[in-house]
Amino acid sequence: MDSRSFLYDWIMDVNVPLLVPYEARETYIQNYHLITKGSGHLMLFAGDQKIEHLNDDFYGSGIHVDDNSPDHLFRIAAEADVGCLAVQLGLVSRYGADYPDITYLVKLNSKTHLVQTEQKDPFSCMLATVEDVIRVRNTGNLKIAGVGYTIYLGSEYESEMLVEASQVISEAQRYGLVTVLWIYPRGKAVKDEKDPHLIAGAAGVASALGADFVKVNPPKKEGANSAELIREAVSAAGRTKVVCAGGSSVDVDVFLQQLYDQIHTGGCAGNATGRNIHQKSREEAVRMCRAISAITIHDASVVEALNIYRGV
Repeated sequence: MDSRSFLYDWIMDVNVPLLVPYEARETYIQNYHLITKGSGHLMLFAGDQKIEHLNDDFYGSGIHVDDNSPDHLFRIAAEADVGCLAVQLGLVSRYGADYPDITYLVKLNSKTHLVQTEQKDPFSCMLATVEDVIRVRNTGNLKIAGVGYTIYLGSEYESEMLVEASQVISEAQRYGLVTVLWIYPRGKAVKDEKDPHLIAGAAGVASALGADFVKVNPPKKEGANSAELIREAVSAAGRTKVVCAGGSSVDVDVFLQQLYDQIHTGGCAGNATGRNIHQKSREEAVRMCRAISAITIHDASVVEALNIYRGV
């Protein structure tokens, strides 16, 4: 196969949105392959909880003492097999120069969990712009491949978040960046945040906005298999690929089996995992990342992934 044929196959492997201008197509394709490690699947290491959950996820019983420092996130990502590290721009600006080999996804909006839904419907506004991201990328010569944005569907403020998300996607694609939407049904109007039909609707919204990936919570319904329930969301998302949130820390074998089922039964295209990685020591967290990536990117079995985690 000559180089021109290889390049053609490489380009045709990625569905490039029409909002990506011709001059940014190659950058978009490079970023898509970079963030998915050429697999089309996303292993997203989530560190954005530094704002979202304050210090609840980083300090306390069952959490390794190193997790209290933001540097822990970067040290894990630098050693592990991850598609990208998702954090806010301020952290990339402060730590990125020391970790230039990490592939980053910048989370553009965030809020804390202090104001509960019972008090006020959630609204997460922009903390940085796509232009800010490009400036940091160019200044530090960093591998910033994408941006992310959270929408709380069903909140009375959903229209503002939908508009901002649409603008973020348009701007990001203009620069050839990959886009990931976090979409969670949440607000006084939402009776069941894990309802499979509602989560499928959220995935469909991400598709209508033109996102590359959408992160949703695994659906739940009494007496039903969560991995089978996610199929509705995967179908509703169309060419926008669905990844499931990792949630709170669980036993490693349980987590890896859930991940395998989400991909092989539910049709998901990866995962977005935070606490199940960073609450461990660096050495254990790196092994966990490698086990997750083995399933997500390299199509390994649960047994093979567990052996990687255990160092067998």
